Amino acid sequence: MNCRLERALVPRSGGQVRPLNDQGASTKMLIRDISDTALLAAVYRARETERANALFYDPLARRLAGERGEQIAKSLVFSEKNSWSWFIRTYLFDQFIAQCLKEGCDMVINLAAGLDARPYRFSLPANLKWVEVDLPAITDYKEELLRDEKPACELERVRLDLSDVEERRRLFQRLGASARKALVVSEGLILYLTAEEVGSLATDLASQETFHYWLLDLASPALLRLLQKGMGKPLEDAAAPLKFAAEEGPEFFRKFGWRPAAVRSMFHAAGELKRLPLIMSFFYHLQKSEDFKSKRPWAGACLLENIASSKSAF
Repeated sequence: MNCRLERALVPRSGGQVRPLNDQGASTKMLIRDISDTALLAAVYRARETERANALFYDPLARRLAGERGEQIAKSLVFSEKNSWSWFIRTYLFDQFIAQCLKEGCDMVINLAAGLDARPYRFSLPANLKWVEVDLPAITDYKEELLRDEKPACELERVRLDLSDVEERRRLFQRLGASARKALVVSEGLILYLTAEEVGSLATDLASQETFHYWLLDLASPALLRLLQKGMGKPLEDAAAPLKFAAEEGPEFFRKFGWRPAAVRSMFHAAGELKRLPLIMSFFYHLQKSEDFKSKRPWAGACLLENIASSKSAF
């Protein structure tokens, strides 16, 4: 299969992010910045891959996570106790992405792509355009580790700080002009933004009618409070506090041009797959509805549809 890897360099505002493979990090501050959370996500993908009954297979995750990823994971007790949520999120995103590709999406735009390796581990059409957007340091780290690997489709990496609004709008315009039906993915991103920032990003994405779908993960206010209590301090110390949860749930995005197309509760998905801890399995059997509830700890994978795109189809 012939594949083409493009590199796009966009200036980043603000300070530099330290290399992820720097082993000199203090034990008191294993998470040094927001990019280090990508190591944590890679650890849980690696652990799931190594299970006999794995829900997905990511052969690059262990290499990408490295030793620091395991150190970070073991330092976060709350995260370790709820590790099921990490690999269930990956599983649900995999399912939604596969569904959108079957529907004819010709471009995937992964915002804050981190150490995601789907262009390498998925079976994809060679002519599919996959665009990864993230900060320069984590992108450099990833590119170095994967330099001898070949993606299954056309892959472009864009080095961009998404808080640079003008630059991201220029990027979205360029991509929107070259796509027919694009899927935007933001896995583990909006939790770190304010409601105003989420609304601004949603508006910018909706302005491109060819951006047909947006796949994201969402937490309820009740879950956000639990996350802030359980693992908020090390993230705050790394200038990556957890911020966003919407009282309206997925309906929050409607006023910015997006409507919910499909929503899956991570808790219920884990229950169906028998991946919940024993005590949580008991509550799963009591809670039949997976609908969003703001006062209940809830996390979901949400596939949103661009309202302007759906109108133009008729």
